[in-house]
Order: sequence, then structure tokens, then C-alpha cells
Amino acid sequence: MGADFLRKMDWLGRDRAVAYLRIIAFLNVASLVLLVATSQGGVDANGFLLGSDFVSFWTVGHMLQDHGNVYDGAAHIAAQRKFFASSGGYTAFFYPPTFLPFCWPLGFLSYFPALVSWLLATSGIYVIAVRRWQTALRFDFPLWLLVLAFPAVPIVITHGQTSFMVAALMGLGALLVPGRPVLAGIFFGLATIKPQFGILVPLVLLLTREWKVIASAAVTAIALALLSALAFGADTFAGWYAASGRAQVAMVDGAVGFGKMMSVFAGARLIGLTPGLAYGAQAAVGLATIILLIRAFRARPYSPALGALMLAAAPLVTPFVLDYDMVLLAFPLLWLTSRGIADGFRDWEKLALALAFIAPVFARPIGLHLGIPIMPPILGILLWVLLHRYSAEDRPRAPIAVQP
Repeated sequence: MGADFLRKMDWLGRDRAVAYLRIIAFLNVASLVLLVATSQGGVDANGFLLGSDFVSFWTVGHMLQDHGNVYDGAAHIAAQRKFFASSGGYTAFFYPPTFLPFCWPLGFLSYFPALVSWLLATSGIYVIAVRRWQTALRFDFPLWLLVLAFPAVPIVITHGQTSFMVAALMGLGALLVPGRPVLAGIFFGLATIKPQFGILVPLVLLLTREWKVIASAAVTAIALALLSALAFGADTFAGWYAASGRAQVAMVDGAVGFGKMMSVFAGARLIGLTPGLAYGAQAAVGLATIILLIRAFRARPYSPALGALMLAAAPLVTPFVLDYDMVLLAFPLLWLTSRGIADGFRDWEKLALALAFIAPVFARPIGLHLGIPIMPPILGILLWVLLHRYSAEDRPRAPIAVQP
């Protein structure tokens, strides 16, 4: 078989890749259909409410309608358990007040209509973002296959999470910087609803001197914060600050489950490191990632290639990231695949693509049952091949000016 089986992977051509993707897409769809078909009263065979995490956002929507304090943990638990009391605990709410305007409309609907509406709206935005990247990169592949075959997609659906929306906002922002800087900034500003994924955005925009994007993002984020303060009260920010402290304790103590999380910090805790050493490992990897990006971005204008690097690096610099957040990888995966198809794949690129693509479906069970964190090293491999691909090009390609 030889080392080339994994190093070059010439056996994985377009036709075979399409065949594999069709099989995975069928399995993804079938698993979702089976999950719904075997549920009883909206509760699956394992005792989890369909769209398990969404109940937190839906509860917040109803609390906002009743002028309740959404950052009062006891009040949130009580309101949530009026609808569904899980034997495994409850789904907490730690999002910033800028997310509250998105939760508020959910209070007008009962749970399952709200869940369906939420998934249709957020997945629709995500599909649009994937399509825009695909068009900009001239990546000739069936859109439905790209979306339905990605294993991270059904994970988002089953959790009813925010990941489609956040990934779409980050992805559209990263793509539109060269041609639509103000619109790109608006998308980045809206993405502050999940701020841990935007850590690298200011650095990247400063390095590439994208002042219009920076200004637009800042104005959008401030406007969103003011809207939330006016609508729900300025005291919500103090409540969120207190809730963030509880979130920090929950993360360190493993209340979420280190096997469920995909960060370097969680991986270090999973293998038995103390919180201090785990934070040290997270800081070291985050700093190394930032240094590598600074070297890659130095004296180069912004381009979707740099945007792909930024998005691939985002999960490596935050201690709080889960498997459903891996939908964000769709955009760097699209960029790297398009470059490989156009110019030929370099050593290890196909392996990195395959691992990053399929890993979300295995990362949680391997972490929970075997205690092995596979996602951080896979994210590192993906970033490594992206950096090598980008640095190996003689000069950056002309930025893609994308029109809405």
C-alpha cells in the first residue's frame, strides 16, 4: 500500500469522492428521519427533546415576552422545566444580550413550530453562504451534496443550535471583505452574538488594513448592543457578566462534558491535565496560531484565501467550541478543495480535507467513550496544510470582488 496511500491519496478522485459523499448524505438524512420517526411526543429514544439545545433559546424568547430576567439561572431553569424537564439536567443560557433580539420572536410560537422556523431560517442563511463561496471559487459541485453530506450539519440540526447562523455570518463576512467591505463589516458585527469565534477577526482586519470593514463591524456591534439595551434593559449586560462567570466555572468543571467540546483546553482536560495546565496549552496553541497568521498575512492584501485561514484557525484559539460549531469549516474546506482541483493537490491535503470533513461525527463519541480528543490535532493539521498551500503560491491571487 505504501505511504502514498495517505500522503497523496490519488485513489480519491472526483468520481469516488462524489460516490462517498452521496452515501454520507443518505446516511445523514436517514439518521434525521429515523430520529424523528422514533420519537414520542417530541422526545427521542434517549430521552432528549428534539432540538435539545434550542429549548434554551425558546425559553428565553418566552421569558422576554413576560419581561423576565433571562440571566437569572434559577428563573431560566424554572421556565424551561415548565415545558420540559430532562433527567440529564437543563440547557443553560450564556449568550450575550446582543443575541436577545434573535430570541425574542421565538416567544410568539410554541416549541416545535419555533424549532422548525429556526432551523429553516438559519440553515437557509448557511446554504446561501456556502453557495456564495462556491460561486466565488468557481467550485463546480452539487450544492445539495456539499451541505447534506457534511457530518456537522445534522449535528447542528439535532441540537437546534446557533451554529448555522454564526458560520454563515462569519463566512459571508470573510468572503465579502474585498468587494463589499461595509456589508462584510455588518456580518462580522452581527456575528458577535457568539464572540469567541471572532477573536481573530480584528487582528486579521488590522493586519490587512481593512478600515471600512473595521468601522462597519464596530458600528454594527454597538448598534446591536444599544438595540438590546433599549429593548430589554441595560441591566441585561450586568446579568450576562455574572452568567459568564458561571459559564467559566461550568467549563472548567466539565459540566458541558470535555468529550463534547473540541477545543485544546477541553482536550487537555480530557486526558487529565489540571485546569492551569489546560489553559496553558490553550494559550500556547492560540499564540502559535496567531503568530503563524501574522506571518502569513504580513504585507499581503486581504483575500478569500486569508479569510479561509482565519476561519480555520478560529476553533483553535477559543477554549469553548463544540462539534456542531464545525460547520464553520465548510468555507476553508471549500477553498482548499477548489485550489487542489485547479492546481493539483499537494501532499497530505486530501488527508487533511477528509479528516476535517468526517471528524465531527466521530469526535464526540471517541472523546466521551475513549477519552481521546481527536479534533484539536485535526484542526491543527488542516491549518498547517492551508498555510503551506497559501505560502507555496508565488503571490496572492487577486482578491475576489463579490457583488450581492
